[in-house]
Amino acid sequence: MLSSMRRPGRQRPLPGFYGLAAHLRFTSASALALLALFALLRLGLLLFNRELIGSTPLGSFFEAFGNGLRFDLRVTVYILLPLLLGVLSVRVMAARGLLRLWVSVCASLAILLGLIELNFYREFHQRLNSLVFQYLQEDPATVLSMLWHGFPVLQLLAAWGVVSAAMFALFRWLERLTRGAPVLHSTSASRGGAAWYTRTAVFTLLVLVCVVAARGTLRQGPPLRWGDAFTTESMFANHLGLNATLSLYDAARNRLSSHRDNSWKATLPSDQAQSITRELLLTDNDQLVDAELAPVRRDFRPPVDGQLPVRNVVVILMESFAGRFVGALGSGEGITPNFDRLAEDGLLFSRFFANGTHTHQGMFASMACFPNLPGFEYLMQTPEGGNRFSGLPQLLSARQFNDVYVYNGDFAWDNQSGFFSNQGMTRFIGRGDYVDPVVADPTWGVSDQDMFARAAEELGQLDRGKPFYALLQTLSNHTPYALPEQLPVAPVQGHGNLDQHLTAMRYSDWALGQFFDRVRGEPWYAQTLFVVVGDHGFGVPEEVTEMDLFRFNVPLLLIAPGITERFGSRRDVVGTQVDVVPTIMGRLGGEVRHQCWGRDLLSLAVNDPGFGIIKPSGSDQTVAMIRGDRVLVQPKEQSARLYRYRLGANPHGERLAPDSDTAQLQRQLEAYLQTATASLLGNRSADRERGAVPGGVPLARAVVPAESSRPPILVRQATEG
Repeated sequence: MLSSMRRPGRQRPLPGFYGLAAHLRFTSASALALLALFALLRLGLLLFNRELIGSTPLGSFFEAFGNGLRFDLRVTVYILLPLLLGVLSVRVMAARGLLRLWVSVCASLAILLGLIELNFYREFHQRLNSLVFQYLQEDPATVLSMLWHGFPVLQLLAAWGVVSAAMFALFRWLERLTRGAPVLHSTSASRGGAAWYTRTAVFTLLVLVCVVAARGTLRQGPPLRWGDAFTTESMFANHLGLNATLSLYDAARNRLSSHRDNSWKATLPSDQAQSITRELLLTDNDQLVDAELAPVRRDFRPPVDGQLPVRNVVVILMESFAGRFVGALGSGEGITPNFDRLAEDGLLFSRFFANGTHTHQGMFASMACFPNLPGFEYLMQTPEGGNRFSGLPQLLSARQFNDVYVYNGDFAWDNQSGFFSNQGMTRFIGRGDYVDPVVADPTWGVSDQDMFARAAEELGQLDRGKPFYALLQTLSNHTPYALPEQLPVAPVQGHGNLDQHLTAMRYSDWALGQFFDRVRGEPWYAQTLFVVVGDHGFGVPEEVTEMDLFRFNVPLLLIAPGITERFGSRRDVVGTQVDVVPTIMGRLGGEVRHQCWGRDLLSLAVNDPGFGIIKPSGSDQTVAMIRGDRVLVQPKEQSARLYRYRLGANPHGERLAPDSDTAQLQRQLEAYLQTATASLLGNRSADRERGAVPGGVPLARAVVPAESSRPPILVRQATEG
C-alpha cells in the first residue's frame, strides 16, 4: 500500500539507466577527456617555455605529441582502473557519482602537476623528478618561503582551481550525457543488468586492450620506457613527449626504494674496471698505494716547478655562475665585468664543468673530491655521506691548517654542517651570525655582499701563525634572489625569463669584485691561492648536445702570485670539480696521500686533453664523459651517443658516427662509475685506512693493462696500524 502511494517522479530508474552500455560510454568519454587534458598540459608546457623552441622543426613537436600520446594512454589506463573493474559489478557501475568524483580528482591532480611543471622545467630543463622529493625533505619553512617568494603561487593556485572546476563540470556533463534511457518497468531478468557472462566477456576484452595501451608498445620485451620519447634531435621536444604524472611516479618509486638499488650496476669485471680507472686517474707523478685495499689511493708528488709561493687557500663557490654568461669565456652580455677583470690576473680554465646540476653535488665534488654518482646525487644526506673522503678538509687539517666556512644561509640545508664537520671543518659562519645585514632574506638569509664582507673580516682575524683554508659560498643567485632594494648594478633586460636570474648573477659578480678590492691590501693576500668556481650553471635556450652542457659549464679561475708567469692565463684542458682539490694540492707542493677522483690539471702531460664525468641531479640517470671537444652521452638502458661540442661565444654541437674512440670512452665511463660506486659502498674512499701509518717501504711495480702506453705505475704498500 505504501508502495502505491509513492509519487511516480521519485521512482528509481532500473539498470538500463546505469547499465553496461552506459558505463562503457562514460568510461570511453572519460578516457578521451583525460587524453585531451594531457595534450593541453603538454601544449601549455611548450608555450610557457617557447624560448627553447629555437630552430627545432615543427615536425619534431608533432612527433613529440605523438610520443606523448603513448605515455598519456598508460596514465589514463591507471586512472580508469576502478571503472574498468566496475564492469564486473552492477553496483559499482551504478555508483556513477563516486566514479565521476574519482576521475575528477585524478584530473585535478594531473592539472596541479602540470602547472607546477611549468616553472620546474624552466628552472631545471627536466620533467618532474626526484628533486621534488629532495626539496620536500629539507627544512619546510625554507622550502615554503622559497616557493612563496620565488614563484607566482597565488596565480598558479587560482589557475588550478579554475581548470579543476572546469574538469569537474565536464565530467558531470559527460556522466549525464552517457546515461542510458531510464527504464521504469522491466522483467525480472533485466533488473540485474547485463548477464554475468556478458560482463565477463567485455571485461576480458577491456583487459586485452588496456594491457596493450599500458605497455605502450607492441614489441616483445620491456614495455614503454622514458627513452622511447627521445626520437628527435631536440631535447626540448623529447622531454615534451614524457608525461609529468608518470615521471613523478617513477621518481617516487625510485626514491622510496633503497638508494643502493638505483646505483650504477657493474658492467665489467671488477679487476678490469679498477685497472681502467687507475689508468684514467694516475699520472707519472702518482704512486699507487694500498692497491689491495683501495682503488685509486696514491701518493702524489707534484713537480717542484709547479709549486707556488702560497700557504693559504680560499675556495669561492659561486651559486649558479653559468659559464654561458661569463665574459671571459666569450659572453658579450656584460654580466660579469668583475670576474672578467679578475681573470686578467689569473689562470682561467675554459672547458671546466660541474659534476652535477645542483649545489649539493658542487659542494661535495669540489671539497670532498668525490664524483656525482647515480643513486648518490645527494650524498651528504645519505649514510655513505658519513664516510671519510680525501678532500680539502681532510688533507689540510692533517697539515694543521686553520679553517672557516662562510655562508649566507643555514648550514642545516643539505646537511652541510654535519657533512663538513665530519670531514674536518671546525668553524662555520651562517645566517644567524650576521649583525645588521644589508639584506635579511626570509628564505636564504643574507646577501652576497654581506657574506663577502663577513668573510673578509674572518680571514683577517685568523691566526697568522698557521696557514688557513676557507670555503666561501654565495647564494644570492638562487631563486627567490636575495638582492638589496637599491641594486648597485643595472638590472639585466632583454633575456626574457632569464632577466631576473642574470640580474642576480651580475649582482653576485659585483659582490665578488668588492671582496677582492677589500682584501687585496691585506698582508695574507700575497700568500693565498684563490679558487673561484661555479657550483653549476643553468638552462639556456641554446642546445649543444642532448646532455645540456650549459647547465654544467662553469668557470674555474685560479688567482695566486706567480701563477700566470708559470702557467699562463688560460687552459683549454677539460676538468670538473673533482679536479679542484688535486690542483690545489699541486700548488701547495709537498707529497700528499689522497684518493681523489680527479687530477691536478696543471701537471698533466702536454697531449692530455683532460676528461670529466658528469650527471644531472634528480632521478635522470643519464651520464656523460667529456674528453677534449667530444662528449659521450650514455642514457640509462639506451645506446651511447657521441657528439662534438663547442662552447663560448658561438656554441655548437653535432652528432658523430661511432668510431674507434666511442667504445673506449664508453668503457672508461662505465669503469669509472663502477669503481667509484664500489669504493663508496665499501667505505674505501679516504686518504688512508683507519689507523694506518704511512711508512717508508720499498717501491714495487704494478701490472699495467696491455692497452696502456704509459710507463708502469709504481705501487707503495703502506703499513697497517
